[in-house]
Amino acid sequence: MAVTDFLAASDVTLAINASKDSFSPKTFFKTVGLSKKSPKEIERVFKILDQDKSGFIEQDELQLFLQNFAKGARPLTAAETRAFLMEGDSDGDGKIGWEGTGSSDGC
Repeated sequence: MAVTDFLAASDVTLAINASKDSFSPKTFFKTVGLSKKSPKEIERVFKILDQDKSGFIEQDELQLFLQNFAKGARPLTAAETRAFLMEGDSDGDGKIGWEGTGSSDGC
């Protein structure tokens, strides 16, 4: 399963291109159309991003975030990864969870 099963490839390309020099999770999610998706569709994307299937997206998975959307995309910088993690980590445990996983974090 790939994220392009749920998101338009053209929107993903636009979001990746807009992230070449800097990354904003909110802008990225809006550009790829995730802000318009149902919770079930967002959960499917979350599960793709959760590479180790732990029910959480940890820092090492976030660093490779863009590469899950397009092969050859750049890794996030350490600063971008930390900022993204802080934005999504609602309970301060150092990872982002999904409501359906039993975590109190939301993505």
